[in-house]
Amino acid sequence: MKDRAAGETHGAAKKAAGGAKGPEELRDQIERTRHQLGDTVAELVERADVKGRAVARAADLRDKAGAMTVQLRSSAAQAGHAVQDRATRAGHVVQDRATEAGHRVQERANRAGHTVHDRATHAGHTVEHGVPRPVRTVVQAGLRHPRPVLVVGAAAGALIAAGMLRRRHTGHR
Repeated sequence: MKDRAAGETHGAAKKAAGGAKGPEELRDQIERTRHQLGDTVAELVERADVKGRAVARAADLRDKAGAMTVQLRSSAAQAGHAVQDRATRAGHVVQDRATEAGHRVQERANRAGHTVHDRATHAGHTVEHGVPRPVRTVVQAGLRHPRPVLVVGAAAGALIAAGMLRRRHTGHR
């Protein structure tokens, strides 16, 4: 009976071990079970380690934030360069238009200056031929020596200004 009980115990052990056929296979099954149990225990410890998981999550979030910072800086730099390029192009357009406008104004001023010069010359010739000879001689002398004419003109202007100031001061209008 003992053999039968021992056989039954051995058979129960075989069933528990998943039907191991020999002691070596039983040892292998025990070893595998130990590894599985160790992995399960490590997984449970990891799940129970709230602080460790929080630290790991914080590190992960820090890494993501750093990556986003780099990406945002890069995007901002690209946008800055694009705006700078557009502003440069717009500045060149404005500068070109201003140059063109300046040239047009210069041409018009040049033409106006020539027109005034031509009319003044014509008026001078008309006056010169319409003025009596003694006056014409004085005008020609003034043209040859303009400095004395300017001095006399300035003195006359000063006398007129002084007279006007005196009239205002005395109350005459």
